[in-house]
Amino acid sequence: MAPTPTAPEDPTSGSPRTDADDPARTLPQVSGRHHTLDGIRALACLMVLIVHVSTETGDVLTPGILGGVLSATVLAVPLFFALSGVLLYRPWARAALDGTRGPNVPSYLWRRVMRVFPAYWVVAATALVLWAGEYRGSVVHWIEVLTLSFPFNTSPHWAGPGPYGLGQMWSLSVEVSFYLTLPLFAAVLHLWARGGATVNARGRRLIGGLAVMTALSFLALIPQYFPEPSEHMHAWLPRCMGMFAVGMGLSVLSEWAWRESGPDGPVRRLCRTIAASPGLCWLVAAAFFLLEATPAAGGRFFEPGNLWISAVENITNIGFALFMVAPAALAPRPKDGPPPALRTAEAWRGGAWLGSVMRHRVMVFFAPISYGVFLWQFVVLYLWRDFTGQEIFTGSFWLDIIPVLIVTTLLAKLTFHFVEEPSRQWSRRFVSPGGRGRRPTPTGPPPR
Repeated sequence: MAPTPTAPEDPTSGSPRTDADDPARTLPQVSGRHHTLDGIRALACLMVLIVHVSTETGDVLTPGILGGVLSATVLAVPLFFALSGVLLYRPWARAALDGTRGPNVPSYLWRRVMRVFPAYWVVAATALVLWAGEYRGSVVHWIEVLTLSFPFNTSPHWAGPGPYGLGQMWSLSVEVSFYLTLPLFAAVLHLWARGGATVNARGRRLIGGLAVMTALSFLALIPQYFPEPSEHMHAWLPRCMGMFAVGMGLSVLSEWAWRESGPDGPVRRLCRTIAASPGLCWLVAAAFFLLEATPAAGGRFFEPGNLWISAVENITNIGFALFMVAPAALAPRPKDGPPPALRTAEAWRGGAWLGSVMRHRVMVFFAPISYGVFLWQFVVLYLWRDFTGQEIFTGSFWLDIIPVLIVTTLLAKLTFHFVEEPSRQWSRRFVSPGGRGRRPTPTGPPPR
């Protein structure tokens, strides 16, 4: 067993450094690979697989707790949205707080395109060849699918949220819509923040602006139902903006903490408190999860319900994403070396157990291939059910989940190594990996 890492010594006294000696050790991690957030992404991709398999087998219709819990795993979607808000808005939040220019927009958009579309095109083309039927030769249908614009077709020829084998891609379309509009949202927030004369004033303005964005996501529900129901709008960005906004708000708090004056300002105390209380945060998230499992948050399928049910669902999505992601997004950089084992007392001090769980070997394995797992699952699920001759709402979740998970994981692994990584490396030839607005790893005293 590796020896337990010890605290670095204070060079002036020879004694171990404490958090009081080095305040930066208690500030949120704002650079480098964030393994705990990667673990949450891995958790979300497995939750998506669970909800889709259990829906196809009909297990979500099981009366009582089991069916409700299985259906509530759809809350993986707001987790993905909040993670995008945290990670993508961070450089813009940094620039708004500092009063400097943000990232280079063309470079940002190019990286997003090369991150999303090459792997998606492989899966989308596979699904179209297998199941497009009479529309296999339709240029319009191919363009709609390959550009992820099919959710904007107000008179689709398919049932459900997307073409057969691609039903989960509505959420990817929402993600891409967010990617495209993020520079605009960031510019508006930046202009609003400029009215603040200090870092604290700019931080308050940014949080206020994001609160307005969240409120607008609720107002966006109104045209979905009035003057007449428009179910297709349920798969559009406006109603989902609150889920992205909570992640954007967490990125503001994490950067703001680094710039707050004094060692014990209110933002720093808030970040430390949340980071040290993952158990309490996840208990609140569990309450939202249970609410999602009830009829109050809608039915057990992709169905908008009515205005009030959609409002409750929106509250559930936002609350769950916020309290699941916040303790990870605001946590300080972990110490060097492996995370403490859960059986040790160290893991249960200061919320360290969250990092240990999210850096477990299972999470580490699934994190890099989570996008591929998300992409391939319906293709594998439908091929498996065709092979076994199962009809919709028949079969067993427990018998289907294992082979579907194995094959989906294999395809995701291959896609990661032969499509995603080569695309990312190729795209780096054309843009700088850093770009404007990037901040080096903080060293020395925390900035004011």
